[in-house]
Amino acid sequence: MKILDILRDQANINPDKVAVIFRDEEITLKKLQERYLTLANSLKKIGVEKGDRVALYLPNWPEYIYSYLAIWALGAIAVPLDFMLTSEELSSCLMHSESRVLIIKPKATLDLTALKARVPFLKTVITCQDRQEDYLFFNDCLDKGSDVAVNVDTQEKDYAIIFYTSGTTGKPKGVLISYSQLLAPPKSMEFFVNSDLSHKDTALCALPFSHLGGLIYIQNTICFSLKLVLMERFIPLEFLKNIAKYKVNFFWIVPSMYYALLQLKEFETFDLTSLRWIVTFGASSSPDALRRFHQFCPKAHLLNGWGMTETNAPTAVLPMGSDKIESVGRPAPWIEIKIFDDADQELSAGQVGEIVVKGWVVTDGYYRDAELTSECMRQGWFHTGDLGKFDSQGYLYIVGRKKEMIKVGGEIVFEPEVEAAIQKNESVSEAAVVGVKDKLRGEVPKAFVVVKEGKSVSEEDLRYFLRKHLAHFKIPHYFEFKAVLPKNRTGKVDKEQLRSQ
Repeated sequence: MKILDILRDQANINPDKVAVIFRDEEITLKKLQERYLTLANSLKKIGVEKGDRVALYLPNWPEYIYSYLAIWALGAIAVPLDFMLTSEELSSCLMHSESRVLIIKPKATLDLTALKARVPFLKTVITCQDRQEDYLFFNDCLDKGSDVAVNVDTQEKDYAIIFYTSGTTGKPKGVLISYSQLLAPPKSMEFFVNSDLSHKDTALCALPFSHLGGLIYIQNTICFSLKLVLMERFIPLEFLKNIAKYKVNFFWIVPSMYYALLQLKEFETFDLTSLRWIVTFGASSSPDALRRFHQFCPKAHLLNGWGMTETNAPTAVLPMGSDKIESVGRPAPWIEIKIFDDADQELSAGQVGEIVVKGWVVTDGYYRDAELTSECMRQGWFHTGDLGKFDSQGYLYIVGRKKEMIKVGGEIVFEPEVEAAIQKNESVSEAAVVGVKDKLRGEVPKAFVVVKEGKSVSEEDLRYFLRKHLAHFKIPHYFEFKAVLPKNRTGKVDKEQLRSQ
């Protein structure tokens, strides 16, 4: 069954069920159905056909949800673009994807006329919440369209999304997601937490819809008839307020967001008892933060997981009730995960190598990039670039990215391991480690450290502390204290920016 068919059935069964709450506005399943269909018919009227690329450049608004669904109703391909992209990055992605339509919230820093001139494929621009001359207006598409069903023969292998994950100013990297793969995250959700999932549940989303982590909230809201509390962006204090106000039952965020929540002076004053499970994904430095957070919602399950856009995450998740929070768990039965060495030979339990994945959830490759596709997809296995290992019980552990591996005088140092050790210090709020060139050793670790408010710690203090936790060659040679660490749109530390400093 297709995701739009599921929404249709849910809306017919329980039309008044609240699906989304945004700025206190409640959007029912019936309203969600009507709005996406009117938008779909409006897009069809302006010429959007099966296979056309329609780009989305919006904040986390309900309009993003309507747009995704309307595009899929037409058998077209959604091109969700991070709302933090610059004008140059935006035009690069639009050119690479050959998008014909752009749904956009205008910015003062963005010249739409110049953008259209740079992107010859772009035929139509629809502005959202900001009516401008010469362009269609999103609300008109909703108000003037028909809500009749759109009949398009979409095949499972047709593409539904192109996700741009990196390289937007150089060589854009567009991950292809098919229509059948739209149901991959909900299928994993059903397998891993089905015993603790109900249509009465409320989820809280503060991840951008332009990324897979945000899209999964939309998919699960539809497939399980959840109530979704939507935040335009992650604001730590507002996040906690929403948990308490709406009695939120679960959410998934990245480790840096947990650190931000734990640093709030007001953190301990919020009622978090409605939470039944909380999730983080993949970072080996997150368990301590997750455990500290868990002290204030002790009845909630702690879950860790791993996956990528290319594997339609979640790909592996820690089983309910397991205390192996340092692990990202095991894969679902329909997914194969192995650890390979540099010669593409499988390694035994305990040995560190590259994580490779096989299964119907894995992308077919990268849009208009056969070279990168063949580089990552070899003998049916997708090579993730992540380093990991299995234990004797089949639990997967993430060690880091290949590019997070530092070779110090012949010794291997994994950046996440050093970060985890630094963050054990009670005065440290957050840390990031990168490799820097060294004439004697080739490379050495450098740590960027954020100190907790009201605390103090020196470089020598940290060196002495780390001697208890790390071998001497793993201890950073350089420390730089910062007020904040640079983050990307998903809240992860931007290590490329740190490496360039």
